[in-house]
Amino acid sequence: MSAEELLNQIKEEVIKRAPGNAVITDVQFEGPEVVIYAKNPEIFTNSFIKELARDLKKRIAIRPDPSVLLDPEIAKKKILEIVPDDAEITNCIFDANTGEVIIESKKPGLVIGKEGSTLEEIKKAIRWAPKPVRTPPIPSETIKAIRATLYRERADVKEILRRIGRRIHRDIKIREDYWVRVSFLGGAREVGRTCLYLQTPDSRVLIDCGINIAVEGDRAYPHFDAPEFSIEEIDAVVITHAHLDHCGFVPGLFRYGYDGPVYCTRPTRDLMTLLFKDYLDIAEKEGKDVPYTAKDIKTCVKHTIPIDYGVTTDITPTIKLTLHNAGHILGSAIAHCHIGDGQYNIAYTGDIKFEASRLLEPAVCQFPRLETLIIESTYGSFDDVLPEKEETEKELLKIVSETLQRGGKVLIPVFGVGRAQELMLVLEEGYNQGVFNAPVYLDGMIWEATAIHTAYPEYLSKVIRNRIFHEGDNPFLSEVFKRVGSTNERRRVIDSDEPCIILATSGMLTGGPSVEYFKNLAPDEKNTLVFVGYQAEGTLGRKVQKGWKEIPITTKNGKTKSIPIKMEIHTLEGFSGHSDRKQLIKYLRKLKPMPERILMIHGEANKCIDLASTAYKLFKRETRAPMNLDSIRVK
Repeated sequence: MSAEELLNQIKEEVIKRAPGNAVITDVQFEGPEVVIYAKNPEIFTNSFIKELARDLKKRIAIRPDPSVLLDPEIAKKKILEIVPDDAEITNCIFDANTGEVIIESKKPGLVIGKEGSTLEEIKKAIRWAPKPVRTPPIPSETIKAIRATLYRERADVKEILRRIGRRIHRDIKIREDYWVRVSFLGGAREVGRTCLYLQTPDSRVLIDCGINIAVEGDRAYPHFDAPEFSIEEIDAVVITHAHLDHCGFVPGLFRYGYDGPVYCTRPTRDLMTLLFKDYLDIAEKEGKDVPYTAKDIKTCVKHTIPIDYGVTTDITPTIKLTLHNAGHILGSAIAHCHIGDGQYNIAYTGDIKFEASRLLEPAVCQFPRLETLIIESTYGSFDDVLPEKEETEKELLKIVSETLQRGGKVLIPVFGVGRAQELMLVLEEGYNQGVFNAPVYLDGMIWEATAIHTAYPEYLSKVIRNRIFHEGDNPFLSEVFKRVGSTNERRRVIDSDEPCIILATSGMLTGGPSVEYFKNLAPDEKNTLVFVGYQAEGTLGRKVQKGWKEIPITTKNGKTKSIPIKMEIHTLEGFSGHSDRKQLIKYLRKLKPMPERILMIHGEANKCIDLASTAYKLFKRETRAPMNLDSIRVK
């Protein structure tokens, strides 16, 4: 049955089962959803939608016909008339594609009203579907730009979704010898350029598509020269989280001909858009070649379909995707693929943290079904046991206190997404407890990334949500944090005699403001550098970590000079967003169900092999540590 025939069949079923007074104007495939447009959408009950979704085995969305929607300006006035002033509405964002209006307010409970009465009144008055959210305490320019793009290009976005919908629901024939194979185009026995290629007789899915920022040339990008890979055949791209080694090449796919969907969580969409732009800015300043442009980033945004944790979504005719919390960074996900009609299930962890952090809840380890697990091995070696989190936090505050007391500056190169926010929480607590009394400067993308964190409190840990919502105490707004917003402000921080703490991107000293601070602070023995994240082989960070006493630096005029390193150097691994060896084994012990096969990737070769060997001995399952360009038939 073709996509058009299937759609007509669904239309007939919807019309037959709809309430008698329903005025249905259209039924369309839009991305993974079946969208029903009606002039009176309010008559469709939740139970009707759930029953229809269950019987059709499709995601169902009910939307108002565009003809009944009130003009946004008039609708906004109506909302302000209906909602009490005490709600303090700060913004109304209209999404013409979904028929939703996001109502940002400081007290969303007043927008909802008793038992939803105010929402119902709004819906009747304007016909838009109201979606109340709490006003983010820090405005995000990235989120604002994404919303503006999607609104301005709404007609194009709708056409993209309908094209994707037709491809997902295209006619296929299920073969008797149905097979599933995974090719490793990057990130196997290495950290960087992670890229998995999932193939079946009828589907091609790319899971992650990263860049290795520690190297240049072809080794920085996935192996798109693999004989089985064809960009024209890709059905979908799935991104587990917003770190460049997992998502950095995605806009490049659109530059080279990809025209399909990108699936990820909403925070991942926003954070990776921020990282793409930051990557371009740094590359431009350093005169490096990049595989895409700002236009390609915009195209990527328009093709991105956000999905929430736990929501099962059709991404090809025979593959359903469910994302689960990975505990690594905001919005990070384990990608679980349900293939065929229950024929096979495969999950890729992405990067996981299997313990609660200050910022996030631990990774999910239970799935309905699972035959093959692909797991990260960043700290997979037998001696990769990280210190306890509490001990590491105390050690950091001790280093900070001692450095500040001798009049020095503490430089902490960080990943702007995840590690920076975790450290902010530790430093905020130390400041409140009187451990130190000095400013914490935030340079690079940290402030904007933090703004995105505050826009998605539902993804944060229960402890942080409780502080923000019930105690009215947002730790990210502490007076100790000072934003560095320009090169002049950065120079003032460097030249000042004031002791301070500096959080600056990038975390491996591969570019960005952290390198500028390092060049200026390294020669002074009063200062301290603290590594809190993984330092990949070949990076400046790894060289400093190894104990190099001088580092060659290229100046702006292209000349090379040596920088003496006299500052103290510390490495605190307990802040890692990855699971260590003990946590990885614990994750496999707790995993339900235990899969038939476990594949180890995303780690240096010895770590992947070591973890695979240990897992085989412990669990008596097939384990492998594949190499790049290996293809494994899992079914």
